[in-house]
Amino acid sequence: MAVLSLSNLKKTWYYLQKNGIKEAVMAAAERIGQEKQDYRYEAPDPKELERQRGEAAGNIRISVVVPAFHTKKEHLEALLDGMKAQTYRHWELILADAGGAGKIALDWAQRNGMRVCSLSSDANLCPKTGEMQDKLQNREWHDGEIVILRLTENAGISENTNRGIEAAAGGYIGLLDHDDLLTPDALYEMAAAIRKRNGNIAETQPLALYSDEDKCDGDGKRFYEPHRKTDFDGELLLSNNYICHFLVMEAGLMKRLKLRADFDGAQDFDLVLRAFAAGAAFLHVPKVLYHWRCHEASTAANPRSKSYAYEAGRRAAEDFCREKGWDVQVVPLKHLGFYRADYRGDVFEQRREVGVLARPLPCRRGKLFSGIYEADGTMRYEGLRKGFSGPMHRAALQQEAETADLRGMRVRKELKPLYDEAMGRLDRALQAAKKQPDGAAERIAEQESRAFCEQVRKMGYRILWDPQDKGKRQ
Repeated sequence: MAVLSLSNLKKTWYYLQKNGIKEAVMAAAERIGQEKQDYRYEAPDPKELERQRGEAAGNIRISVVVPAFHTKKEHLEALLDGMKAQTYRHWELILADAGGAGKIALDWAQRNGMRVCSLSSDANLCPKTGEMQDKLQNREWHDGEIVILRLTENAGISENTNRGIEAAAGGYIGLLDHDDLLTPDALYEMAAAIRKRNGNIAETQPLALYSDEDKCDGDGKRFYEPHRKTDFDGELLLSNNYICHFLVMEAGLMKRLKLRADFDGAQDFDLVLRAFAAGAAFLHVPKVLYHWRCHEASTAANPRSKSYAYEAGRRAAEDFCREKGWDVQVVPLKHLGFYRADYRGDVFEQRREVGVLARPLPCRRGKLFSGIYEADGTMRYEGLRKGFSGPMHRAALQQEAETADLRGMRVRKELKPLYDEAMGRLDRALQAAKKQPDGAAERIAEQESRAFCEQVRKMGYRILWDPQDKGKRQ
């Protein structure tokens, strides 16, 4: 992708107005550095796709719900082409049509020999009884069917989607925007992940899955800005809807939660947060399965097009905290769509599961020293320049850590004796390491930190990393 794209110029200009010239220059420099990294979406090998089509993949039924309103013909037909190309056959597409899309879909289905079921629905009320509900409940499942659900009026993104959710007959429901694209292996990979999870774990938790994604241009020809996501991290989720697309959820849970119109613009963020609160188990499928189409009106390409969406996201996060009983003010960060939870009062008193609050150590040689150790001993965000926030701005966000550096943490009082003992060992070891080769001190710090954090986690506590924690170091 060209560094000086119109989208990026708009983002930089908006950021300048919001945060000032110094911050804007740093943000632009960081973004340019990230975009210099080559990315090319590599479609699955045709032989692998053919293998997937021939595989006896079980009978997991997936309903894909698409709310549509004034959708461009070429975009909807591209979406439908993508559904037809799916290697997994046990799917249906629910097209919640609030205007114009049904005719396009019907014509496309007739040209492509696809089965169509046409229903009508009241867009304002959830039909609990009556003919419509009977039709939905008694409708036979047909693999690869296009269900055109004609809405009487446009009730907004959330309510339109809810009508589609109500009509879904599958055991799992995936959400797809009307102008976006699924990769041909998207449903196969989701079904495979579901089977693996259900086969290996006796789980009672409802399941939600999400994949990696990238962006594509208006023509759907050029792919860029891959979003390689982390495995589920509830603290990180509270800071940003990093899950986003492609989201698939057990139908029972999604039908119970549905979308809330009060959070239109961030309705998917609100849904994921409430699923988390309801005890859903989130499973990350680490493959790009979703192409997010960017055009001038989209939030992805124009940060000012839907500023209300970012405020809705902030309210959704704050609502989640309120339901948890936390005294928190959720505030927006410099980058749109990113937030932090400011706890009013003692975090340890409000969240009994948090045992450690950690934060970065002082920068070294102009580089961030996060103090979060990965499983292989490397440092998270290693090499990131001072003041930079990294891909998806994660270095500026609260998140859970498995191992954090002892020298940059504070602990709840119940853990203070254990912490003092660990720090004593570390201090003595660091004194002895002065006579050892370069790097020995950091290896010792990592080992002692890992041992302490492992003990803390075995005791049932979590480690919360907060880059802006202002509490007194212990």
